Amino acid sequence: MSLDLEKLSALFELLADKNIAEFEHEEGGVRVRVARGVRVAATPPPLPAPLPAASASEFVPADALDRDYVDITSPFVGSFYRSPSPDSPAFVEVGSVVRSGQTLCIIEAMKLMNEIESESAGTVTEIFAQNGKSVEYGQKLFRIKKA
Repeated sequence: MSLDLEKLSALFELLADKNIAEFEHEEGGVRVRVARGVRVAATPPPLPAPLPAASASEFVPADALDRDYVDITSPFVGSFYRSPSPDSPAFVEVGSVVRSGQTLCIIEAMKLMNEIESESAGTVTEIFAQNGKSVEYGQKLFRIKKA
């Protein structure tokens, strides 16, 4: 079976318009997987190779610019982990001072580890998600008081 390039092009446009970072579909023996982004997150063994780091700021409401804090939300459904491995310390704690681009947590989705980074410098004031528990798309993970 061959790919219909018009349908594929329309699919890519739709994914870009909806700001979808990853998509996978299989039909009639043809499998298509699209993953956008170029930065690769480093994860220690034995964890699987990560997807490109998700930009948390893309998922923050527009009115957040007027606040003195930013809520970091989950860019997809997955399992929330506060540290790179069970015996490692957490990436951040309440009270941690973070810089833009600093890793805050890992979300495991489809057996891939995805580092979630802060897009704002500041201080972590709240951690909403529980380590090892599932998170939903758009669920608040952290609150950071802007520096």
